[in-house]
Amino acid sequence: MNFQGFDFGGLFDVKLAWENLPFVLGGLPMTLTISLAGMVIGLVLGLMLALARGSTRIILRWPARIYISFMRGTPMLVFLFILYFGLPVVGIEFSALAAATLGFGLNSAAYIAEIDRSALNSIDKGQWESAKALNLGYAKTLRKIILPQATRIAIPPLTNVFMDIVKATSLAAVITVPELFQKTQIVAGREFDAMTMYVLVALIYWPICVIISFIQDRLEIRYSKYVEN
Repeated sequence: MNFQGFDFGGLFDVKLAWENLPFVLGGLPMTLTISLAGMVIGLVLGLMLALARGSTRIILRWPARIYISFMRGTPMLVFLFILYFGLPVVGIEFSALAAATLGFGLNSAAYIAEIDRSALNSIDKGQWESAKALNLGYAKTLRKIILPQATRIAIPPLTNVFMDIVKATSLAAVITVPELFQKTQIVAGREFDAMTMYVLVALIYWPICVIISFIQDRLEIRYSKYVEN
């Protein structure tokens, strides 16, 4: 490839990026709202799916397996279109924000379920037996003994899921959610400098993920006391 005469300085216009930074950052609250709400939905539903997936009851196990398989086997963008553009056909309508939040929550739950199931299965079965010998019920054993240990194991992959949600919120732009990437596209189209704006938004996503990684480290330290040496 011949780069002679190529203007590398034209890849990023600092002045343009700085002038439009406040407008682009106006989409950050929406990005964080979708990410956090979607992750909360995913965590709650994911744990329920993980428990159902590991159940001995077919009526619980198979629906959970089918749900996980479907969500992992379909593109997130297609699912967003189903929620926002498809469901109104049958009389069910969501706002763009609700559709995005629900979409990311329901989709991430499938991945979180497999992470939770793996973490739960990694806990020694003897701990269940010991809890049973102490007359502890299933719910109390799960809450007080099993989940704290499984949480420490699940933190790294769960953090990856959260980062994926944060970055994937850019897909919400296609259903008109005014998040970071949608704001970036507006400026890119108006100023005819897509490269500068796309580099700018990349530089915004990056520190967000760095902060998430920092929180991951803090959580690992906090829950390390629950892991057997």
